[in-house]
Amino acid sequence: MIAMIFEYWFDPDSPQIFNEYLEASDEVRAALIDIDGFHSVERFESSTDPGKYVAIGFFDDETAVSAWRNHSQHRHAQAIGRHRFFTDYRIRMARVIRDYGPAHRDQAPVDSRAAHDIEV
Repeated sequence: MIAMIFEYWFDPDSPQIFNEYLEASDEVRAALIDIDGFHSVERFESSTDPGKYVAIGFFDDETAVSAWRNHSQHRHAQAIGRHRFFTDYRIRMARVIRDYGPAHRDQAPVDSRAAHDIEV
């Protein structure tokens, strides 16, 4: 699994730009849902840095990432983002090395399972 971490900034004094971005983002998201190997993307607003947002997306593999990156609507949105929406951005792509939660612990580190997988 591959995780995309996309940090981006808007001018906090230009709310109309942010609203335009939301429209464009919703359209692209709707088109990307059908990409094989695309799981999800969610957007979060920073509580400490005005105008900063983070989007986190998940993909099965590089084939899915490439399909997402090269989708025509996404390429168009990228161009608009660079030239109109964002004052700055940074993208990180990372391989997920562990994926676990309270019900699915098989990928949890051994020491964490030893410390926490007990009934209280």
